[in-house]
Amino acid sequence: MQRVLTQINIENYPESLRPLLLGADIYDSRCASGAEVLFIDRGNGYFLKSMKRGELEAEAKMTKYFGSLGLGAKVLAFEQGERDYMLTERVHGEDCTHALYLSDPERLCDLYAELLYDLHHRDYTGCPVQNRIESYTALAFENYRTGNYDKDSFPDSFGYASANEAMAVIEKYGSSLKNDTLIHGDYCLPNVMLDNWKFSAFIDVGNGGVGDRHIDLFWGVWTLWYNLKTNRYEDRFLDAYGRGNFDPDMLRIVAAFEVFG
Repeated sequence: MQRVLTQINIENYPESLRPLLLGADIYDSRCASGAEVLFIDRGNGYFLKSMKRGELEAEAKMTKYFGSLGLGAKVLAFEQGERDYMLTERVHGEDCTHALYLSDPERLCDLYAELLYDLHHRDYTGCPVQNRIESYTALAFENYRTGNYDKDSFPDSFGYASANEAMAVIEKYGSSLKNDTLIHGDYCLPNVMLDNWKFSAFIDVGNGGVGDRHIDLFWGVWTLWYNLKTNRYEDRFLDAYGRGNFDPDMLRIVAAFEVFG
């Protein structure tokens, strides 16, 4: 996670947050388009994430829920104005793209799969998002309608020749996705925090909720390809998760959804 010392105008932030910002060293720690992420170097440290109004509401709810399970950061404040602001306590450690973890890809792959298996076997009572597949499906259809299609970001094994080909798969098999598992929703290496190889937290859980495990498995395969620059860990990851715990054909169905953003 990159952090760059930066200057901000605290008048641009909610009044309730300004005392925390005033006089502190502030670092730009953004890692996603459209989101500002600041690390506030005060006390044990804080992260302040902001996005357009309405775009952080679901993430704040899911972050609180993951925190209640001991799986995420503690949410200290959520403010809505012209933008959404979420303040969380610092999570110790570094994300899985840190050099320490990438330098031992076999160990990383195995741990990454084990953490996902554990998440998928959690009781999801009280989860604020009980039907993630509904919004997941709606987004795919909306992006198909507006021409938002991207197959270039995915390994060849998940590629589709056209938007129409991917949509045909969704229309035929999309109903096979189930709301029966607590999922992260964006299970990529930058969204898993480790502290010297020990699990610390899941972050960026705005796409999480009760959904289908194959969504996380798809992103698990994708991020190992993307961050390790090779497909060689796909089988190892799926073996470590447990071949009897998923349907491999579902990964290509999920891919049809994901090429629509």
